[in-house]
Amino acid sequence: MRLYLAGPDVFRPDAKDWADRMRELCRTAGHEALLPFDDDIPATAAAIYRSNLERIAAADAVLANLNPFRGDEPDSGTCVEIGYALALGKTVIGYADDLRPLRERVGATGPGADGRYCDAAGHVIEDFGLALNLMLAVPVQLEQGGMEAALHALMRRSAA
Repeated sequence: MRLYLAGPDVFRPDAKDWADRMRELCRTAGHEALLPFDDDIPATAAAIYRSNLERIAAADAVLANLNPFRGDEPDSGTCVEIGYALALGKTVIGYADDLRPLRERVGATGPGADGRYCDAAGHVIEDFGLALNLMLAVPVQLEQGGMEAALHALMRRSAA
């Protein structure tokens, strides 16, 4: 399978080395990794955006790093990529180190008089027992761990 690898890992200081390790991990599992920086494209926002969408469209599935990035939530660009993949009917497997319910992960206070929990800013936290916002947690198969966990989940899914 051709697998688009989504996530904020492209911003890592060792991004190229990380990409080489992920390509090898996918290759060992019998898959081809598609990464946002695989080809030489003009370094413009529009060109990168179009290229990423093309890669997602060419992929059989998307494996997405949903660990918190620059806050309590996954990377916003990764969320857009997931939405696009889902709209195309692609399988999306997300992985994160901590899949405890959102309420626990963000240190919610409450319940208040209305029975709801809030974050430190007073915003209500949806409380469905899900690890992420329901718009990710419902359509995306979530796996605790890293890329290896996502690849194992893909293998189990393919065998079913």
